[in-house]
Amino acid sequence: MSELLSVFLHLLLFKLVAPVTFRHHRYDDLVRTLYKVHNECPHITRVYSVGRSVQGRHLYVLEISDYPGIHEPLEPEVKYVGNMHGNEVLGRELLLQLSEFLCEEFRNGNQRVARLVQDTRIHILPSMNPDGYEVAAAQGPNASGYLVGRNNANGVDLNRNFPDLNTYIYYNEKYGGPNHHLPLPDNWKSQVEPETQAVIQWLRSFNFVLSANLHGGAVVANYPYDKSLEQRVRGFRSTANSPTPDDKLFQKLAKVYSYAHGWMYQGWNCGDYFPDGITNGASWYSLSKGMQDFNYLHTNCFEITLELSCNKFPGQEELPREWLGNREALIQFLEQVHHGIKGMVLDENYNNLAGAVISVSGINHDVTSGDHGDYFRLLLPGTYTVTATAPGFDPETVSVTVGPGEPVLVNFHLKRSIAQASPVRRAPSGGRRVRVKVQPRAARKKEMETKQPRRGPA
Repeated sequence: MSELLSVFLHLLLFKLVAPVTFRHHRYDDLVRTLYKVHNECPHITRVYSVGRSVQGRHLYVLEISDYPGIHEPLEPEVKYVGNMHGNEVLGRELLLQLSEFLCEEFRNGNQRVARLVQDTRIHILPSMNPDGYEVAAAQGPNASGYLVGRNNANGVDLNRNFPDLNTYIYYNEKYGGPNHHLPLPDNWKSQVEPETQAVIQWLRSFNFVLSANLHGGAVVANYPYDKSLEQRVRGFRSTANSPTPDDKLFQKLAKVYSYAHGWMYQGWNCGDYFPDGITNGASWYSLSKGMQDFNYLHTNCFEITLELSCNKFPGQEELPREWLGNREALIQFLEQVHHGIKGMVLDENYNNLAGAVISVSGINHDVTSGDHGDYFRLLLPGTYTVTATAPGFDPETVSVTVGPGEPVLVNFHLKRSIAQASPVRRAPSGGRRVRVKVQPRAARKKEMETKQPRRGPA
């Protein structure tokens, strides 16, 4: 009864309910659906490919934004990835339904959706493993082959195929070393599958801030680290919790999805029990070379893994219930990218500085400014000491109080060091015109002089 009431309450959150198509989509149908959404909402969508699968199928992404194809400084980038395991299909269908829903609700004037589209750049990759999906779909949802189609066409599990950066971060935490943007081995491309390589290059091309990877086979929101210091077999009773420096933030992100979901928060699902419907990945079972840990250790992106159904390939008749159970959670999770702090990193001449490091005292994980000089740092409510550094410039430190609402704007204005160390990479100023939502330089300078948070202790 409580489950049905929860779904009903979620329905009330949207005055207009956009029509969605409740059926399974083979590859050609998936492509047609993405382009159908684009044709219906051409001004807020773009379809692009990040690469091809082993068998040559495109890994198509639908972008949803008020200026598709353009990064607007101070507008965060967020992504959803589905169907990494070809036989775990619910995420694929939910993301197609979400795409249709956002387009239709935007056209219908839904203010919540319009605000999300205007303030966020959303990227949706419905299927990372289209080859595996075709194998799984060919045998049908009621077949006995539980793992058929899980791997790619080369028989490789894509969620065990990313470069292992956990080993390096565990070493660095113990002996000292970088705590973010860990480098890849020189031969990394020869060690990964085409789908994995395409996604890694995608991650390096956009300054993603937040992400979720949609799976099936359980119902729980899983957060990093996935790999424990001590390897163990899934199902073994002893725990091996492996928290990141942002553990409390990750728990909050996982709970946002779990409690907005129709029944995940209840904890008892698929014969498993997870308090609050969330779990640390390594506390459940240790996973090496996974995608969510890679996001956190190699990029600015905070990713969690969403296990969304007991049945990896639910029947078509189950899709409407699953959509109603996940719709509000999918929207709320996207909205979480608008928390913490964000801002521009500028030099003394108000040029944007790319690659500046943003450090938060007490949290041993830094982020960097993107190619346009903007940065985003997700944080829980509280007061923080934040420092911006860049080669050749004196660091700047401020104290900032973060609330539960919109992100706090914290700009940094770095002065060049008297003894320059090395040149800093500046954001590109030429080439394609970039639409900017920040104020003109004169107004920006005035705002920084009047609204800059007070400096912390030296």
